[in-house]
Amino acid sequence: MQKYEMLILLKSDLEEEAREAELKKYADIVASFGGSVESTDKWGVKKTAYQVGFKTDAFYALMTFTAEPQAVAELDRVAGLSDAVLRRMITKVKEK
Repeated sequence: MQKYEMLILLKSDLEEEAREAELKKYADIVASFGGSVESTDKWGVKKTAYQVGFKTDAFYALMTFTAEPQAVAELDRVAGLSDAVLRRMITKVKEK
């Protein structure tokens, strides 16, 4: 299994419960593929560098997890379909 990080930008006007449910959805996807979430770091609402979907701020969260490549593909697919997600980026973490 490989270690990954997923930076996700959610709409800033989401209720806290909806935001938590959205983040839990991605953790559940990782778990369903046999992976494990090491941490979910919530950075809070911050200004974006440029307008994203007519929004100038977003809720940033960084999820660090270990999983197989199939889980990464599913995370990317589900995040791309979600209305709450403005942007997402999944990167592989190099082992030291």
